[in-house]
Amino acid sequence: MNAINQTLLARASAKLGPKVSIAVGLLVLAVLLAMPLLHLLPADHALHVSAYSLTLVGKILCYAIVALALDLVWGYAGMLSLGHGLFFALGGYAMGMYLMRQSAGDGLPAFMSFLAWNELPWYWYGTSSFLWAMCLVVLAPGLLALVFGFFAFRSRIKGVYFSIMTQALTFAGMLLFFRNETGFGGNNGFTGFTRILGFDITAQGTRAVLFFATVVLLVGSLYLGFRLARSKFGRVLTALRDAENRLMFCGYDPRGYKLFIWVLSAVLCGLAGALYVPQVGIINPSEMAPTQSIEAAVWVALGGRGTLIGPLLGAGLVNGMKSWFTVAFPEYWLFALGALFIVVTLFLPRGVVGLLRKEKDQ
Repeated sequence: MNAINQTLLARASAKLGPKVSIAVGLLVLAVLLAMPLLHLLPADHALHVSAYSLTLVGKILCYAIVALALDLVWGYAGMLSLGHGLFFALGGYAMGMYLMRQSAGDGLPAFMSFLAWNELPWYWYGTSSFLWAMCLVVLAPGLLALVFGFFAFRSRIKGVYFSIMTQALTFAGMLLFFRNETGFGGNNGFTGFTRILGFDITAQGTRAVLFFATVVLLVGSLYLGFRLARSKFGRVLTALRDAENRLMFCGYDPRGYKLFIWVLSAVLCGLAGALYVPQVGIINPSEMAPTQSIEAAVWVALGGRGTLIGPLLGAGLVNGMKSWFTVAFPEYWLFALGALFIVVTLFLPRGVVGLLRKEKDQ
């Protein structure tokens, strides 16, 4: 009788598990959708969400999209990229070029006038158009990922060598954008944005719309990720991760699958960067620093790679801790991050999601 009760309890838990997860997800989504509406309330209202809180959560959501994008290539295809910060920054710079043109009006951006430039570089032409800027947001990271991935996958570079090459790529991009003569603001980058699509970028309504767009992009990316993971394409990716040689023996060419998910991941990072810049108000080469990409890997590892939901949790937890540490103990944040990575590696090989699933199965 006791065995029968345990069996019935296990079946009930299995049925309730997905329902509870969906309920929690819908609750979180409802809170996120309510935040921009609460931001529109008067500042003295008890439920008012401040601009600082909205910006902080919006920034974390953009990072969550990066974590999800990285999970597609690392968690499902088995390719650890340490260069996703480059794709994120390229999307941010593409949007920043448009915002700088909006702020400058008919003149040159402020940093170009300071450097005594007389005209815009050729690659700045058309950036006063929002539609062209959005094309650049997709094309800049997408084309770079396409070219890099084509040669890397054709040469069958994988494992630690692939990780080193992606890290070298983002480091080279950082050094390039640090130079004043490249026309991207040098080490200061882009800042001082005033308008977007003719609207005041600091207005409550504008902040609310940008936050809402970030939530929509996150939900859309998550939906796309789940559809891909549960499709034949997703099963091929996991087979590619677990046994690439066996997959090739079955007649599959892994290069096309790798290239598609790699480019898609880069484009998602670019879109996240484009929404990050108008909310935070700055973009500079530090976003391309290798440490930024390594942090993204920590987000995915902490949450649980290969789960899609886990990286979102990891991004939220790590960036929440970072926001607190950089205010309370700024000099100890990197030590805390390193310790967190060691703990995850030793005790949480499947991340937070893996731990929760293990407790649920017990």
